[in-house]
Amino acid sequence: MQASNKTRVLTGITTTGTPHLGNYIGAIKPAIEASQDPNVQSFYFLADYHALIKCPDPKRVQESRLEIAATWLALGLDTDNAIFYRQSDIPEIPELTWMLSCVCAKGLMNRAHAYKAAVAENEEAENQDPDKGITMGLFGYPVLMAADILMFNANKVPVGRDQIQHIEMARDIAGRFNHLYKGQHFVLPEAVVDDKVQLLNGLDGRKMSKSYDNTIPLFASEKKLQKLVRKIKTNSLEPGEPKDPDSCTLFQIYSAFATSEETESLRQQYADGIGWGDAKNLVFEYLNAHLSAPRERYNALMEDPAHIESVLQKGAERAREEAALTMDRLRSAVGLGRFV
Repeated sequence: MQASNKTRVLTGITTTGTPHLGNYIGAIKPAIEASQDPNVQSFYFLADYHALIKCPDPKRVQESRLEIAATWLALGLDTDNAIFYRQSDIPEIPELTWMLSCVCAKGLMNRAHAYKAAVAENEEAENQDPDKGITMGLFGYPVLMAADILMFNANKVPVGRDQIQHIEMARDIAGRFNHLYKGQHFVLPEAVVDDKVQLLNGLDGRKMSKSYDNTIPLFASEKKLQKLVRKIKTNSLEPGEPKDPDSCTLFQIYSAFATSEETESLRQQYADGIGWGDAKNLVFEYLNAHLSAPRERYNALMEDPAHIESVLQKGAERAREEAALTMDRLRSAVGLGRFV
């Protein structure tokens, strides 16, 4: 089932948006650090089939795939150690999705949070059809997610708390397949939730999210970054009045990037009554200095899509070498193997 004793860790990135500071702190930075660990076999993929579920805009999906790939490469993803690929470059994944669909109970999908939320919205709107507007993509995407994970027999899948259910579903589906087809065809994956990973707030104080339109793009130009930092919501306390850093989005964003000594220094300035204009200038200058070198690399990569394509194609070759062997084995297991 596995070619080496390395722990296998798999992470997918849905290609519907532009990476922002919250994505970087919550997912990208820890994943890139993990990609450099020689004891771990990391799989990172652009989840572009998943993108089609909620984004019927081909231009946006295409742009997002390029932006996300350029972001990960600019920030130092080790593509010699980690396997970095586009989901849509691995045709074995939709094939496995169908096999898993054939053993997955519909009742399991009925309990998926996203599906239940969509049904609840219809019921609140008093629609006669509780499934109005719900596609089979939305209904069945936990099976596609299971295929992403089980194809490479990932041991660990880093996720937010809202995704734990999907890992449990992947375990259920894998267990059912193993039972029906009498063999240990799949490793049962484990969800990894890092409670130390910060969820950054956005411009309005709510969680930074594209759906709230309150994000700071990771590689915004210097001028735009300054403008966005100045828009971060603060209270009406005057310069000279002590301020609470622990309830301040500005301080939270700064501390996510700064060292502990730098964070303590700013905490003292809050106690001393730093003015909001000065605090915003300090945070902008710090972020701009921190992001300027990767921003340059990102802009150069965005101008060279052929390089990004070549990196992803190499990753797809490595992924498909394993996926093709896995599917040969699984086809035989279910009775779809060659006659000779």
